[in-house]
Amino acid sequence: MDINDETVFTYRSYSLQDTELLAAAIAAAATAGMVIGLDGDLGAGKTAFSQGFARHLGVQGIVNSPTFTIIKEYDGRLPLYHMDVYRISLQEADELGLDEYFYGQGVCLVEWSSIITDLMPPRHLHIYMETAGPEERIITITGTGEPYGELCRALIQKWGKQG
Repeated sequence: MDINDETVFTYRSYSLQDTELLAAAIAAAATAGMVIGLDGDLGAGKTAFSQGFARHLGVQGIVNSPTFTIIKEYDGRLPLYHMDVYRISLQEADELGLDEYFYGQGVCLVEWSSIITDLMPPRHLHIYMETAGPEERIITITGTGEPYGELCRALIQKWGKQG
């Protein structure tokens, strides 16, 4: 698969538990150097997804959005670098040296990644969450390049095409 190839999986979540099931499946497949961009409506569940992902990566303790600290680091099966770039510019993000995280030995989970699209690695997983009702979410996962395309194909195999 070329880095320009994308595989898309759409998941319907009807509860926080459904979102956590998805987060658990992705965390189980996590490897060193994995980069996940996370975008969506305010209140769509980005932080809930992040918390479930961290829990299933083996992170102990409270995980919350790093809105004002920008990057929080957690220890789990792999190091987790949880980023929130909502309040910074592309230039400020570039000055943070995110490449060290993106190409390091941990997993990067970047909330509001669309703000720094130009800095994201060409191969990554992108998750977009939309509110579809009080508890319902439509979660679109795009894997660009490998191993992210393979991860999306595994999710499709597990849950089918939900669209």
